[in-house]
Amino acid sequence: LGFEQIFKNALTGLLLGGGKGGSDFNPRGKSDNEIMSFCQSFMLELSRHIGASTDVPAGDIGVGTREIGYLFGMYRRMTKSFKGVLTGKGISWGGSYLRPEATGYGVVYFAEEMLKNIDDNIDGKIVAVSGFGNVSWGVVKKVNELGGKVITLSGPDGFIHDPDGVTGEKVDYMLKLRLSGNDVVKDYADHFKVKFYPGKRPWIIPCDIAFPCATQNELDLDDAKALVKNKVKLLVEGANLPVTLDGMEFLENADIFYGPAKACNAGGVACSCFEMAQNANFMNWPEEEVDQRLHQVMKHIHDQCYETSCEFNKKGNYVFGANVAGFRRVADAMLDQGVS
Repeated sequence: LGFEQIFKNALTGLLLGGGKGGSDFNPRGKSDNEIMSFCQSFMLELSRHIGASTDVPAGDIGVGTREIGYLFGMYRRMTKSFKGVLTGKGISWGGSYLRPEATGYGVVYFAEEMLKNIDDNIDGKIVAVSGFGNVSWGVVKKVNELGGKVITLSGPDGFIHDPDGVTGEKVDYMLKLRLSGNDVVKDYADHFKVKFYPGKRPWIIPCDIAFPCATQNELDLDDAKALVKNKVKLLVEGANLPVTLDGMEFLENADIFYGPAKACNAGGVACSCFEMAQNANFMNWPEEEVDQRLHQVMKHIHDQCYETSCEFNKKGNYVFGANVAGFRRVADAMLDQGVS
């Protein structure tokens, strides 16, 4: 995943390297004090490996604004300084507008650019989404804004099918699901009286666009075949590496547009870079400016991938385009700086 992150960051065109890290601490069932204690202990060791111009950690699965706050607070106490050494901070203490939504927004912006190539758009499209975390939440909000209809959400316990669409108070309810700590999506089905499929994944439901936004390897070969059988037009990865290798091979050879995670979900890291820039200048950009900059970055990534695929006579193969475009930027930088 760290290797994948290098090429994702390269595609943004921003001055970012890439890496991944974490811990094996499971926050489920832990109290706030236990989580805070772990974060503070973790930062005691982590602090000497990170810095605003070295490595800048951000949130991911199991790490949200609360955990970033505990980590950042400990770093400040240890260093007696305010630096943009972590991203995903609260807006009132150094965070950026749209950071929680950025990955999901970026995924949808990438999908919209893919559709523009075939003179289409998201308006009126039926959309299947997995997960109910930050990425899924951002996808749902932006799809609604662009006129599409999200009809599924999922969790470890199964998925819900809401034919009327996840809109209005239902979007707000996604936040309640996350904050509950129960990690189940059945509560949504019970609350809004929609169908729940225990132990199943949402890819059996016919849709125009599929956004896997839950976790790694969540969509396998059988899921890919079900989507293609139901005539899905686009599959755009919101989670990191959500499709298994055999599923990926099948989708690349199917008659659909397939957007890989290293290109599509780079919106989160782009917004992290925006947060670092704002911290360095001791300022906050308005939400509209962050959204506009995010859209520009995602369009840039899309255009790189598409143009590279055309350059090698693989028009519309976004997996190939993303791999080659990302690799070339990294390789060129290494060679220019004397690495051979």
